Amino acid sequence: MRLIGLLLWLVPVAALLPLGLWWLWQSGNFLWWLGAMLLCAALGLGLQTWLRRSNQRLLAAHETQPNPDWAPRDQAAGKAIEDLAAGLTPDDWPLDERLWLLGRDALERVARTYHPEREQPLLELTLPHGLLIVERACHELRIDIGNNIPLSHRLTLGDLMRFNRWKRTAERLYALYPLFFAGRLVLNPASAIVSEMTNALKRQAIGLAWTDLRRWLLQEYVRKVGYYAIELYSGRLVLDEPTANATTAQSSKDLKQEGDAEKQRTEEPLRILILGRSNAGKSSLINALFDQLLAATDCLPDLATPVTPYRLARDGLTPALIFDTPGLDTAGLPPKVLDPLVDSADLILWVTPAQRPDREQEAATLSRLRQRWEAHPEHHPPTLLVAVSHIDLLRPRQEWQPPYDLNAPAGDKARTIRAAVEAVAQDLEVPLAHVIPVCLAAERPYNVSDSLWAAILDHQTAANRVRLLRLREAQKKVEDWALLRRQLISTGRLLKGLPGRLMG
Repeated sequence: MRLIGLLLWLVPVAALLPLGLWWLWQSGNFLWWLGAMLLCAALGLGLQTWLRRSNQRLLAAHETQPNPDWAPRDQAAGKAIEDLAAGLTPDDWPLDERLWLLGRDALERVARTYHPEREQPLLELTLPHGLLIVERACHELRIDIGNNIPLSHRLTLGDLMRFNRWKRTAERLYALYPLFFAGRLVLNPASAIVSEMTNALKRQAIGLAWTDLRRWLLQEYVRKVGYYAIELYSGRLVLDEPTANATTAQSSKDLKQEGDAEKQRTEEPLRILILGRSNAGKSSLINALFDQLLAATDCLPDLATPVTPYRLARDGLTPALIFDTPGLDTAGLPPKVLDPLVDSADLILWVTPAQRPDREQEAATLSRLRQRWEAHPEHHPPTLLVAVSHIDLLRPRQEWQPPYDLNAPAGDKARTIRAAVEAVAQDLEVPLAHVIPVCLAAERPYNVSDSLWAAILDHQTAANRVRLLRLREAQKKVEDWALLRRQLISTGRLLKGLPGRLMG
């Protein structure tokens, strides 16, 4: 009887739509109304689609991106994290207490990349750095959520859990919806159909927006945890950020050798290594970069001091240490000396003479260095630029009328220089854009202050990133020893006072 009474109460309201449609039909306005309804529906659907795509672009713009200067092994770990994020389904990971399992999966994927031989690589994570990962990831995620999700500052964890419980309850009740819709269809077919179409559009628009938002939250959670896990396992995540005037022990030693104690307190310098065979023009290149005579250009290398640092400061360039070295074809630079120099370099300037086509030894040395870099994917190799020297000695030797346009060479000299540059790029397996022809003769320097300097400045950003990563790795080692020292001191104090506490 109560159901009949409720239905009687709803009949006048439910009759409005069919009566209105009947009136529109009788008055001849039904088609106009139907066209307006379809137009409004299309505009509404188009607006919802545009808003969804706009929101997707907004969320995509705030995605955590991998570090482009990660070493090869770090990039492999980053791909594993991106694969995990791309395969996430919001319905499989409700925003509740299960999120810690997703974070654990992200950490385990990264740990597996760095410790594939371990049965449980996640156990290699130290407690302080594990807490630091959570701290950094949550800090950045909090900022992203606060800046990009409306009313997120009023949304509580209880709201999310209540929403999930309500959603599950609603899904169970929705199973009874066909019976309710069938009843409406019997009583008022037109009203039921129009209402169902409207509700379907609303559910689709709201459902897609909520799904996109949850997917973004889950993916960002995974990406941020993975990002800082990679920073940790690669040895660059330190408990304390490097200070602006921090220097590595090696650079402090080199600055001291350079001879200015006051400048030892500078920030970590950019380390530029000059390499090449004997008499290629390495010292002349340094003099040209400094625009003054600094390095001796004797034919015989000084084997007593095989590597000489010079502090380079010029407008637009990060304060740098540039290292003059003996020839690769001499006893002054054996692999045991060369390899540590290359490992600590941020930028390598390789000098090779244009008129010497016998580059087999240079190619072999570069090949060995590349194999060394591939064998150590935890390190990022330095940027390599090649300066092709002695271009004034190329045929025809009597001609020297710079500048020369190598993109559209006109004349025998320009064509010869272009051919030499292409040959060097091919022999040393270096991109053509990284090969710069120069003349280093004191009486006619050419292409150093413009093209070579432009190339150095163009690659300065990448070199500075290598410098920062190198500084962080060095600080991580120092920090490990400092933490161990403090822990031993604390343990000693605890043991020292233990007998007294036991006796008391």
